Amino acid sequence: MEKQPLLSDQGEVPKYTFPGQQHHDAQNAGANAGPGQPEAVRPSAPPSATMDTVPGYEGIGAGGGDLPPPYPGDVPVQMPTPQPLEAPWQIPSISESVAQEAFIKYASSKCCYSTKPAKEMVFTDLQAHNTFRYRLETFTESRSTNWDSEPYNGQVADAYCGVAPKPWDIPVTTPALFKDNTKALKVPFTSSVKGCHTCLGLGLTACRHCVSSGWIQCSGCQGSGTRFSSDRCITCSGRGRLRCSYCSGRGSHQCKTCSGKGKLLCFIKLTVKWKNNVKEYAVDTRSGFPMDQIFSASGEKVFSDTHPLVSPIRGFPADKINEASENSVREHFAQFSSSCRIMQQRQTIELVPITRVHYIWKENANFFFVYGNEHKVYTDDYPATCCCTLL
Repeated sequence: MEKQPLLSDQGEVPKYTFPGQQHHDAQNAGANAGPGQPEAVRPSAPPSATMDTVPGYEGIGAGGGDLPPPYPGDVPVQMPTPQPLEAPWQIPSISESVAQEAFIKYASSKCCYSTKPAKEMVFTDLQAHNTFRYRLETFTESRSTNWDSEPYNGQVADAYCGVAPKPWDIPVTTPALFKDNTKALKVPFTSSVKGCHTCLGLGLTACRHCVSSGWIQCSGCQGSGTRFSSDRCITCSGRGRLRCSYCSGRGSHQCKTCSGKGKLLCFIKLTVKWKNNVKEYAVDTRSGFPMDQIFSASGEKVFSDTHPLVSPIRGFPADKINEASENSVREHFAQFSSSCRIMQQRQTIELVPITRVHYIWKENANFFFVYGNEHKVYTDDYPATCCCTLL
């Protein structure tokens, strides 16, 4: 029996496509991808050049972009006047029993550490190296717009029912302060109905596995229909081809962009992002403690200030904290005031306890650090470890 050549077997032979489909193969390549194959990213809306012009949104593209907040006017924005600060609290040093309990807990958490040094050590000195940590949080709101779409199911198209408000004129409820959040919403009076750009209004996209034929070459006989000395291939019953399992032999798939409707409701999407921007600084007490560890621990809060724009701290006993506050406040203001809307700022000072514990075990002197309210332990030279081998 003469075998019919399959479109999916041919090399450079032009494949059958739906009307106009050849211009969209690249963006549709993942629309019917098989198991384990990544799906290609398709534009969420038709090309921006084909969209209606909306006053106030001229030049908007599919990629969008952050929009600066409106100019505050002729009144210059001024930094708040710095205010003096009262004296901070003091934290008492930890006791030997607290230090030992923390060290035992630390050793117990390590699979290759013996707890003997922590239980048998003899204390020689406990040195307090408490340090101040400064933290500035600037809670900002940014807005961006881009064209988007959704399958058309009879929704109201309001593009000609009114004037679209400007991005920063649209009221949006602010979520919890100092927590990252994102909200997307349709810009009123920008919705219109368009033909689907992916399937050109057909509601179907071509199956790329069988090249729209509904059949694929049999892998058992490589399309010959026979195996092992002219025996008929039992996989395809001698036909040399199998029904395409990706499209069930239909040669096409329902368009994922329009859900088979052929039409889209296109609109301008406003994306509002709230971000808590944080800058931290800790005073290095030169105790040998790695300062990068200090930011994972908590301390006693000695100062907190929350305002739309905070003032740089002055009069704090640690000059480096005053300097860090001055630099951080000005840096955040310069960085965010022109590109975002600063909703709220908060600055705090914490006194983080750090104790350097010196001890002797088996006539060898050593030390470790206990830090934070959690009584975390840091040491880079534990005296009793074993070598674990994983088989």
